[in-house]
Amino acid sequence: MTVAAAARATNRRIFMLGATGTIGRATLRAMVRRGYEVVCFVRPGSVATIEGRGTAGVVVRVGDVRDPASVARDGFCGERFDAVVSCMASRTGAPSDAWAIDHQAHLHVLAAAQAVGVPQMVLLSAICVQKPTLAFQQAKLAFEAALMASGLTYSIVRPTAFFKSVSGQVERLRQGKPFLVFGDGTLTACAPISDDDLGDYIAECLDDATRHNRILPIGGPGEAMTPRQQGEQLFALLGRPPRFKQVPVGLMDVIIGVLSTLGRVVPALAAKAELARIGRYYATESMLVWDAAAGRYDAAATPSAGRESLLDYYGRLVRGEAVLERGDHAVF
Repeated sequence: MTVAAAARATNRRIFMLGATGTIGRATLRAMVRRGYEVVCFVRPGSVATIEGRGTAGVVVRVGDVRDPASVARDGFCGERFDAVVSCMASRTGAPSDAWAIDHQAHLHVLAAAQAVGVPQMVLLSAICVQKPTLAFQQAKLAFEAALMASGLTYSIVRPTAFFKSVSGQVERLRQGKPFLVFGDGTLTACAPISDDDLGDYIAECLDDATRHNRILPIGGPGEAMTPRQQGEQLFALLGRPPRFKQVPVGLMDVIIGVLSTLGRVVPALAAKAELARIGRYYATESMLVWDAAAGRYDAAATPSAGRESLLDYYGRLVRGEAVLERGDHAVF
């Protein structure tokens, strides 16, 4: 941080959502390092998961983001804030959860922020909203539109993928099992970004005017890789010959069809069908910038930031220097 930026950070107050997730915790650490006072608004029972609670720079308040009265009364408390930072997202991506959290709860926060004069918001979104076919993507896009129309200075961050979402098979390989791929393993590619690098990027959006009033796709350093290339790298790090097992995409289509049909009678199965659709999406769509004119994903047009590449992270995982935290949307 420059001297000028450090001076601006003095007395800066940030209202934060989603501080209990892996990206949220990384973003909270990044903001505290920059000297911000961060007020984390969390649901009951999750206070203990906030890093740095009780220390200078971190305040924890408890309430319900689904209740606009609680957001205003228990969260903002009529106080001054310089910005809202949200790393909050629905846990499952199921339609009811997505519209309640990714859209409506964010609308409650936006209204409360406007009521106390907050001038800026940084939103963690997702790059997959470029080609929206799922409920959670539509919900995210609906709030993005509301934020852009709100009059607040905004930064909408759309990361390509997270390390945790493409690292779930390390233990399988250690056990001598093959690496699972959809199709031949070259249907998709991604350039994921680490939690800490993404946290830094989000925090930097607060003071970097070049990132204001923009939608910001962002990946990590290194070349975009297909699942097959990821598997090859993991086998090399483990010192074992590559072994792959191909899963037909059509199998997921059959599962989705069966669950959708049964879901007309059993609502719980309809929810499982949506989760299967999410899995199929990630298995068949690249997490890179989409070039609509060319009708293809463009790795070269996907911006990158940070210091740690996916290969660096794989090395740390294999050596036992990192612990994998899985996300709700991991395919394997």
